[in-house]
Amino acid sequence: MIIWIASYPKSGNTLVRSILSSYFFTSDGNFKFELLNYIKQFPSRYIFDKINVDVDNKFEVEKNYIKAQKLINSFNKSNFLKTHSAYKLNYHYNFTNFENTLGAIYVVRDPRNIITSFSNHYDMSLDKSLEYMTSMSFSVGTEFKTEFPTFVGSWSHNYNSWMSEELKNKCMLIKYEDLINQKENSIIQILEFIAKLSKIKLKLNKKKLENSIRTTDFEYLQNLEKEKGFGEAMTSKKKDKKMKFFYLGPKNNWKKILNEEIKKKIEINFKKEMIELGYI
Repeated sequence: MIIWIASYPKSGNTLVRSILSSYFFTSDGNFKFELLNYIKQFPSRYIFDKINVDVDNKFEVEKNYIKAQKLINSFNKSNFLKTHSAYKLNYHYNFTNFENTLGAIYVVRDPRNIITSFSNHYDMSLDKSLEYMTSMSFSVGTEFKTEFPTFVGSWSHNYNSWMSEELKNKCMLIKYEDLINQKENSIIQILEFIAKLSKIKLKLNKKKLENSIRTTDFEYLQNLEKEKGFGEAMTSKKKDKKMKFFYLGPKNNWKKILNEEIKKKIEINFKKEMIELGYI
């Protein structure tokens, strides 16, 4: 059964994957990039090729999400999978079902900080980034050909879809800001939630937890990318070189770097959700 690590792009999904992979898939808790292979992205080409789906047709891909998830579940008893997909898809059916899913961890981040990371990652202006973030039709893989077709929707739709009533008690909300400022407590909450979903008692390994916290610190990851490179970083079409994936991290402070016009547009577009989350 699948436990989803879900989020809007550039919200902290990679940080959560790094933490979980270092804790669950090592003996000592020390993180390295190769560990992310234990938490693969969904949807992705490798699984849809196995079920003979036309991967260039996003409608066919989305129609076969459940079939692909059944195949994944036939390989292993439990899986962590990453996704940027909305839970409610563009065609009014669900991304998954409870026959294939144990639950989800949804990572949310202040959209005023997402936009600068989004702009850097996809090598585009803040205005263009905001256009995507407010678009209900936004689908990576359609706009950005380096990624597999995934219906994301607007920032607000993506968040609201995973907070739907049918996922109550099945989906844990975690703020990126808490992962940065209250990391140990946030990780323990995530581990407790996973144990609850899996119906097992959590036996916390404090040494692994300490190492996981240390080796998934933003500066540590940034230096690791500098030294080793990072396969998930995008290539700039303008400069023909890899963009930094670990770009600003905690230094990404909208109060210091975001212009007033973009800030106001974000707060107007996402007012309801930002109030709900305590961002405004």
